[in-house]
Amino acid sequence: MKIEILLEKLAAPAQRALLNADIKTLEEVAEHTEREILGLHGIGKNAMAVIKATLDEHGLTLKA
Repeated sequence: MKIEILLEKLAAPAQRALLNADIKTLEEVAEHTEREILGLHGIGKNAMAVIKATLDEHGLTLKA
């Protein structure tokens, strides 16, 4: 699924963090662990909550 579904819900720094990591789909987000996503500059607790909720809405989860 297109990453825009998630990006429109995130603040600009979190959007840039995902794009700079070359993550282009929700499925690509789900290939990462929470620790890996939090390690991206611009991703904080609030962005992580939005990411998890959006993945859940689409039947996806972060890698364990």
